[in-house]
Amino acid sequence: MPDPLRDDIRLLGGLLGDVLREAGGQDLLDDVERLRELTIRAYGVDDGGAALAEASDVVAGYSLERAEQVARAFTCYFHLANLAEEYHRVRVLRQREAESGAAIEESLPAAFTQLTEEVGRDEALRRLSELEFRPVLTAHPTEARRRAVSGAVRRISDLLADRDTVELGGTSRSENERRLIAEIDTMWRTSPIRAAKPTVLDEVKTAMGVFDATLFETYPEVYRRLDDWLLDGDAGRTKPVASPFVYLGSWIGGDRDGNPNVTAEVTRQAATLAAEHALTALEQAARATGRKLTLEEASTPASDELKALWQRMRQLSEDLAAQAAAESPNEPHRAAVLAIAGRVGATRARDADLAYREPAELEADLQIVQDSLVEAGANRAAYGDLQRLVWQVQSFGFHLAEIEVRQHSQVHAAALEEIHDKGVHGDLSDRTREVLDTFRALGAVQKRFGQRAARRYIVSFTQAPEHMAAVYELAALAFEGTDDPPVVDAIPLFETFADLENSVEILEAMLEMPQVQKRLAENGRRVEVMLGYSDSSKDVGPVAATLALHSAQSRIAQWAQRHDITLTLFHGRGGALGRGGGPANRAVLAQPPHSVDGRFKLTEQGEVILARYGNPTIAARHIEQVAAATLLASAPSTEKRNAEATERFAGMAAALDATSRARFHELVQSEGFPQWFAEVTPLEEVGLLPIGSRPAKRGLSVNSLDDLRAIPWVFSWSQARINLAGWYGLGTALREYGDLEQLRAAYEEWPLFTTLLDNIEMSLAKADERIARMYLALGDRDDLADMVLTEMHLTYEWVLKVTGNQWPLASRRVLGRAVQLRSPYVDALSLLQVRALRALRTQGASEGLSLDEGEWVDGGYKDRWRHLLLLTVNGVSAGVQNTG
Repeated sequence: MPDPLRDDIRLLGGLLGDVLREAGGQDLLDDVERLRELTIRAYGVDDGGAALAEASDVVAGYSLERAEQVARAFTCYFHLANLAEEYHRVRVLRQREAESGAAIEESLPAAFTQLTEEVGRDEALRRLSELEFRPVLTAHPTEARRRAVSGAVRRISDLLADRDTVELGGTSRSENERRLIAEIDTMWRTSPIRAAKPTVLDEVKTAMGVFDATLFETYPEVYRRLDDWLLDGDAGRTKPVASPFVYLGSWIGGDRDGNPNVTAEVTRQAATLAAEHALTALEQAARATGRKLTLEEASTPASDELKALWQRMRQLSEDLAAQAAAESPNEPHRAAVLAIAGRVGATRARDADLAYREPAELEADLQIVQDSLVEAGANRAAYGDLQRLVWQVQSFGFHLAEIEVRQHSQVHAAALEEIHDKGVHGDLSDRTREVLDTFRALGAVQKRFGQRAARRYIVSFTQAPEHMAAVYELAALAFEGTDDPPVVDAIPLFETFADLENSVEILEAMLEMPQVQKRLAENGRRVEVMLGYSDSSKDVGPVAATLALHSAQSRIAQWAQRHDITLTLFHGRGGALGRGGGPANRAVLAQPPHSVDGRFKLTEQGEVILARYGNPTIAARHIEQVAAATLLASAPSTEKRNAEATERFAGMAAALDATSRARFHELVQSEGFPQWFAEVTPLEEVGLLPIGSRPAKRGLSVNSLDDLRAIPWVFSWSQARINLAGWYGLGTALREYGDLEQLRAAYEEWPLFTTLLDNIEMSLAKADERIARMYLALGDRDDLADMVLTEMHLTYEWVLKVTGNQWPLASRRVLGRAVQLRSPYVDALSLLQVRALRALRTQGASEGLSLDEGEWVDGGYKDRWRHLLLLTVNGVSAGVQNTG
């Protein structure tokens, strides 16, 4: 571990120890330390499990109250360790940039340089100008950390950073440590579990917090750094080359597939709330920019266009103009921008007389100010903070993030059947009325904030062309008798293995629809197609799903080329490795030829949002890495490598696909598997955790995997330290294929296979066979448990054979060491979770509790055990990370 990081963790861990001693006495700290020492001693030691058994005995001796305190202590430790690691990453990034300049590895300048070498500067600039990266925030319940805890984490992180940026000594150092321990004490005393499930609007507010804290300032920072590199000494005094390429989307408040809490009214409120944040930020930025433009008339005269703009401002509002002029005597550019800020405020307040009708009007006014400054020779003022404001307007508009609607195809089919039977104005069911109201909400959002605010409509489980046609028919029915329907782009979502296989045939039929032809004529023949990673993996296993997704992308890209269509593939990736997780930039570079072409869109889910966008430096780096990979994905060398490798290893891929799928089905299609899965993992309890507004499953019980959403499927295996969703079936497939030389060649030469194995290696590194056995023992199916453990052994053995590593992640020293160091601490929480699960599964028999017709009558012990279990869910999530 690097010395600065080790020092930070020791400091924070020591302060946490002080808090535990103050709050619970020396006995509490001693109990925590003893368990910590035992799990560290047990980790990686082949002593027949004696050390782990001793740690388990210690946990079994805790009272319920003590078990909860210990669980909270380890959870707090992980929050502190995570923030220390995050801050150290920031420290390293800043150091690299200081030493290497802008063109560091995986940066946009580095990608542009390589692309220029391959296609020439003019073509590279053209491709850069068409670059698109579209992250879409979603509220899937995998972020188990409360917002209150996140706030404490952010404050502690800031205090940790102060120790690097300020020379602390004497009183200053003491004050810093006093504030640190106070924040850690607050974190310790804050319940890590929400009192109630968040509402959809609560989830919207969480996303808005990320916008306020980082994204509003990070986007223009990325553009500025790129421009500095492209223009070198001319940067900041000539027109920028960099233009916005990151456009934020959101499903929060729009994704109603399986979430009855998302209604048409909620969608309107979510869009309004986002717009409030965007307009507030733009108003504040405009005022701050205007106040700095203290250039007097004599040195920087206003252009005729600026004078005309000022007259228009006076005509709109003498009061607004008078106030701006009073603040800016003989400073015409300052007065104009302050008046513009006033109009942005009026837009937020819905003052029809003063409000801008659309962002383009605001951008045009700012352009007049910018041109006037250039005409007067004040180029640095024109292309400094004012350009930053222009980039923010172009990036976020008045809507901040495009809200995207998603609904299940069967809901549309049922609504249409009812409407055809009763008529659009008949006595319709609440669900059908809600479907129609959703389109009306889209229209209302578009009317107020423009087309960019809401026009995409995603159809879950698109399995036939009729599922796409239904969207357009319902939209027309919702606005029957009016002449102002909204613009709607129906987007198919192919999720299951069969859907991926049939995707091109459905797209061919979709092209024949008049509504689609009309949109193609209007939008420059642009089509978006979404691919679901979660359900395909749950359907056929992680290996077959990865290969099926790759094949589908290739076929869809070829379809788009045949029809002269500009294609954007939308990747429904989760944070977990079983749901498409892993480094996004490496995944981009592994895509088939022409499936990217400078455009990449993906979902950013759960804990991934804070991990990637919670810190400004890390957010900028993530955006640059993904954008750089998106730019390079269509470089001739990248496309050639992917195409040749796909062709060369096609036979191997087919064999791995068939064998891994058969092995996966052998397990999950075994009689009684869904019920057994619910017994050996905290599946039911995860569903009780108040971490998201969306239900965890589609019914009251899990009788088949079809009843279960993909997120708790992955999340539960992660909690049980098995991570089955990320690797199951690969070991058997590799062994059956057997040609180690060919497998190693594929690992070296085929980016898709490299990424697959690296992600599975990560999944194995975070799994633990010793802990897994404890969870599997909760069920009464030795046959299924043996299948899981046998496959884990095989996968572990063969992945290491192919990669050449001695242990998982051995070649990734920093990451591998970090996983090793935190694993014993996760083990401690797992032991506590197993104890709670065992008590719940045996319904109190082991704890001296009594039963009365199947219900506990001991005065609430069942709730106490559940509370302990949910505490450990939070802790394990913080410890293993990328859980959802």
